[in-house]
Amino acid sequence: MEENISNTKTLIPIICIEGATGSGKSNLALKLAKALNTEIISADSRQIYKYLNIGTAKPTQNELAEVKHHLIDLITPEQRYNVGMFIKDSENIIENLCFKKKIPIVCGGSMLYIKSLLNGLSEIPEIPPEIKIKTMEYMKDNNLSACYELIKKIDPKFYSMIYPTDKQRISRALEVWFAYETPITHYWKKNEILKKYEPFRIYIDKERNMLYDKINKRMINMINQGLINEIQSILEMGYQKDDICLNSVGYKEFLDIIISKDYDKLPERIELAAQHTRNYAKRQLTWYRKEHFDVILKEECIETNHVINLFQLWLKNKI
Repeated sequence: MEENISNTKTLIPIICIEGATGSGKSNLALKLAKALNTEIISADSRQIYKYLNIGTAKPTQNELAEVKHHLIDLITPEQRYNVGMFIKDSENIIENLCFKKKIPIVCGGSMLYIKSLLNGLSEIPEIPPEIKIKTMEYMKDNNLSACYELIKKIDPKFYSMIYPTDKQRISRALEVWFAYETPITHYWKKNEILKKYEPFRIYIDKERNMLYDKINKRMINMINQGLINEIQSILEMGYQKDDICLNSVGYKEFLDIIISKDYDKLPERIELAAQHTRNYAKRQLTWYRKEHFDVILKEECIETNHVINLFQLWLKNKI
């Protein structure tokens, strides 16, 4: 394996494990990382937050001890993190892993993060101050859901890659549109010369009904594991319900009943959180259908050795 890495001519080989939420990405990444003696870069826009453990399906302490994970528990809930920061952090980690002759494994369901890491981001022209004010006023006059639906019309590609509660990215996309009447994805780099990595892309294609069933069960399991206590604890630390991390799927649905202590509504909120998660998974599935993958796997029949053999064969053909 070490010889293959050192002989790669131009682009750095990395493994990307992708798939909808609940499809089994983390489990496969853990197995591959142990088998290849390497480390995992999390491409999850919520696992970067400290204290958000259960609701983000963060790796357990045992799993974190087994394999080194990067970009988990990176910032506190009131802080912001964006795709540019992810690219910069990931590039530094990948460089260090390559120096140690290890194949980086990038794993996560934040499509925007992985897409941008592989293809890069172009510079967007500066947004005039009056456009920023216009965007702020527009978002005050229209609820976030309506703004998200506008993104669907003007930039369906970007729409499919972000959460409906992602106020920061919705605002950014609107700014670009109001300024230049151009989708933000128009500015993404498409020139192969600009790419730094040669990705071996693995997609876990779990059958939709089975995926939805797993999402429903996982939400109940999160409640049983103590999700309500986790949210309560975060609020007691002084963090606000409008903080980006708490205003996301699997957290936002429970905030008002926790604050009001109206736990009679818990069953309906569990179903609502599961529904929102299924909706997000549906958007992920739509996005992934348009992408190219080197290997497509069914979660129920994944054999680690088989995946490793496919990767080694792919790597030999790249050098």
